[in-house]
Amino acid sequence: MRPLVLVPCDVKHVEGHPFHGVGEKYINAVSHGAGVQALLVPGIGAGQDLLSLEQDTDIDGLLDLAQGLFLTGSVSNVEPGRYGNSDAPADIKQDHQRDATVFPLLARAIARKIPILAVCRGIQELNVAIGGTLYHAVHEQPGYADHREQDGLSREELYAPAHDVDVVAGGLLEQIVDAPSFAVNSLHAQAIAILAPGLRAEAISKDGVIEAVSKDGQFLLGVQWHPEWAFADNPQSKAIFAAFGQAVRRLAANR
Repeated sequence: MRPLVLVPCDVKHVEGHPFHGVGEKYINAVSHGAGVQALLVPGIGAGQDLLSLEQDTDIDGLLDLAQGLFLTGSVSNVEPGRYGNSDAPADIKQDHQRDATVFPLLARAIARKIPILAVCRGIQELNVAIGGTLYHAVHEQPGYADHREQDGLSREELYAPAHDVDVVAGGLLEQIVDAPSFAVNSLHAQAIAILAPGLRAEAISKDGVIEAVSKDGQFLLGVQWHPEWAFADNPQSKAIFAAFGQAVRRLAANR
């Protein structure tokens, strides 16, 4: 059996019913790009006290099964209260069940040095989990560009290259992609404001947004763009998922 990678689900409502799921593009990239087996993790059940549900969930049992953790992007945003932001609008899209699942899972996966790859919302969760903060709307901050997707475009146009990122020398991402800069897509409103202690910036956009992060002592990589989209046709995306898969298989072999 191939090594298992946990992939937490989003919770979305379809015709009035909540469904727990993960976009197929993420599953394909994990399965075929990283060469490992994706294991979807449902969000913690809805209830009045999500904190107690977090405590009742067998996070360590899940991590005993798996050799990696992959965090996907989402249309939802990290709940602003988790990083002390009281200025976010009340109607910001949120997924409290995903938050309640991912944050304890992240904390224990980092402590156990399980390989982690985090995409878009995932890099934001990663930064908040370790003590950083976010801009809930980076395009409203002075000096920053608008990194959101444009309305009315096809999926191919939405995920087309939007801007370049400069790779920070000497880091994990440089080792993986072996390039000083490359073009990425851009479909996000939130972005890192204060980088969490212990995280290292790995790539930066021309306007100064932190586009990738890592952590010393383990394979942990967060990227703000979407490398899962058409990953097989993009050399940097292929390299990122291949490196993640190698780290997962190393842990599996050591176990």
